[in-house]
Amino acid sequence: MRKTLIVLTSMAFALFGCGSSEPLATVDKVDVKRYAGLWYEIARLPNTFQKNCTCTTAQYEVKEGYISVLNECWNTTKNKKVNAKGKAFPVEGSNNASLKVQFFWPFKGDYNVIALDEGYQYAMVGAKDRKYLWILSRNPQLSESIVSELKAKAESLGYDTSKLLFTEHPCPK
Repeated sequence: MRKTLIVLTSMAFALFGCGSSEPLATVDKVDVKRYAGLWYEIARLPNTFQKNCTCTTAQYEVKEGYISVLNECWNTTKNKKVNAKGKAFPVEGSNNASLKVQFFWPFKGDYNVIALDEGYQYAMVGAKDRKYLWILSRNPQLSESIVSELKAKAESLGYDTSKLLFTEHPCPK
């Protein structure tokens, strides 16, 4: 089961760099120490490596030279929590707004912070090919007005927000 999740995650991230697209505007700068910690997934574009996932969270921890990543979700088919561990590496010259995330060597995927609250309470992350998008929050819920703002920004950057899947919280124990 864990191997299946790792393989699917790796395949999906390997595809992040495929295809041509317009450059993706990121935020100017990310303070990784403030960004670290627990984030709740509010919404995402569909992807194969999160199929049947709900109650999705991401935990980031700053390490020497990288950021550790722990993604967890409740798999509704398997009726249990699953996770994927990885490392994120800041892209040089991006002020930490773009990272390369690796869950399985040698594949790395795009992680671009395209919106970030001044208080680091919510963020939006996407891939350059516009196939992957996540809305994240420090809390399990985010106000409809903020979600609407983020959707409008995503649309202006070329994402198809009509396909967004909204993540359920609270989670099974």
